Amino acid sequence: MYSHIEVDPQNNGHLFFWHFQNKHIAQRQRTVIWLNGGPGCSSMDGALMEIGPYRLKDEKTLVENPGSWNEFANVLFVDQPVGTGFSYVNTDHYLTELDQMADQFMIFLTKFFELFPEYEEDDIYIAGESYAGQHIPYIADAILRRNERMPRTHWNLKGLAIGNGWVDPEPQYLAYTTFAYKHGLLVKDSNKAKLIEMQLSICMKDLAGGGADHVDTVSCETVLNDILTKTQHKNDKGENVCWNMYDVRKTDSYPSCGMNWPPDLAKVKPYLRRKDVIQALHINPDKKSGWVECAGAVSSSFKARHSKPSVQLLPGLLEKIPIILFSGDQDLICNHVGTEELINNLKWNGGKGFELSPGNWAPRENWMFEGKPAGIYQSARNLTYVLFYNSSHMVPFDVPHASRDMLDRFMEVDIATIGGDPKDSRINGQKGPLIAVGNHPNSTAAKEVEKARIQAARWDAYYRSGEVALILVASAAVIWGVFIWRQRQKRNRLGYRGVRSDVGLEDGREWDEGQLDDLAPRGRERRKSLDDEERYSLGGESSDEDDSVGKGKRRA
Repeated sequence: MYSHIEVDPQNNGHLFFWHFQNKHIAQRQRTVIWLNGGPGCSSMDGALMEIGPYRLKDEKTLVENPGSWNEFANVLFVDQPVGTGFSYVNTDHYLTELDQMADQFMIFLTKFFELFPEYEEDDIYIAGESYAGQHIPYIADAILRRNERMPRTHWNLKGLAIGNGWVDPEPQYLAYTTFAYKHGLLVKDSNKAKLIEMQLSICMKDLAGGGADHVDTVSCETVLNDILTKTQHKNDKGENVCWNMYDVRKTDSYPSCGMNWPPDLAKVKPYLRRKDVIQALHINPDKKSGWVECAGAVSSSFKARHSKPSVQLLPGLLEKIPIILFSGDQDLICNHVGTEELINNLKWNGGKGFELSPGNWAPRENWMFEGKPAGIYQSARNLTYVLFYNSSHMVPFDVPHASRDMLDRFMEVDIATIGGDPKDSRINGQKGPLIAVGNHPNSTAAKEVEKARIQAARWDAYYRSGEVALILVASAAVIWGVFIWRQRQKRNRLGYRGVRSDVGLEDGREWDEGQLDDLAPRGRERRKSLDDEERYSLGGESSDEDDSVGKGKRRA
């Protein structure tokens, strides 16, 4: 389902959402709310290029995403703040601060649950990436404060998952050069490196002068720009290229430096601008412009100059809910070095970083997925860090199955009552909970196996019911024989007085085929098959103009 929800009636502000039902229910209902970053970048990135049930094979064809996150959770994608993606607002009322964003999101959730009360009691997880590392903690804090004010309508916020998030500017800015040296983008003591180090010194001075308490610092943004600009080079074709800031294994044309990535983006934009798709998604006519990945007008307004970085909210949140910070190891712009450093500096729940006691640190545990090294897990006091090997800024784009495994571990999914053929996932050699990422129960092969099992159960039931009937008949015959013998003996002694003709046998109970429903996986009644989902055909491309004036830096 999909629609707009009004969050600012005075200024015609509406947020767009796209909701996908879970395929299975394991233990209880769950909902994952997914947000992309920017600020001003559409969560349709997540829906069609990362964790949604479909990806685009081409501009005409949706295909199943086997690693989708809606296997055991409903997934709700929201374009926010207003003006992002399919959301809209009057052009002079874009948001500027994180608390404004959180307030409008609370209005959105309140109205969403009023429209769809069947989801209000779900376990709620908020997930996303990049600049959503600012959005998510602010929204979570607003939900927890709401729960304190309104305990009778408590929302079951169970955890946060932030991927390659922009959370703590100071250590993350300072990690740009460290990462660049580590991956060979820069050579230490080279002329290029010396120039960039000079800019880094200016950045450090500004951070010490108060910049660390702001979400963005201009002089530090320049460090990243300098790395990309000063390391541009010619490729084999003689073209001028630069490193892809979202995946340093790749290059991009200069000055895009990653803005043309991932490759699926070339299919997503024309698809979401098609008139028939716009009609199928029920996009309000008030949304005048066509879909763009990142709205420059939203990004240029949302400076968060008076907002404290979300890292300052983490200690309080960790007292109440678990949080996962996960990183793809090939991302430059919100890289894992900065994330690891912010964890090392963070104090929460009576300790600092992953130190369990003086000099004793939580182990970095090797994670094997399907027999191959997948990354590292490290946890302490409600915080978990996951490093994904061979992954970019958009981890689920690169490793959908492994990312789903991480989510299902985090949600403590137990599919023991559902079945399936799970993938092999081990942390330090230990298998995790059963998670149907492989031949999951809604696959064609599994359906055939289940069908055969139920058919066999039916025949077995009939066979057993026949056996019961035979036993009853045999028993009745014996009883009747004894009765006749006794009556004859009695007649011999007392003479004939007649026999009651209404004495009979209790009918054998028929097998109730409705009981076979108990053999089906739990949650089937709420599962929506892929064949039932709407698939959109082609039409003419939207003539709406692009409303973007440039993509947000932390795009996804």
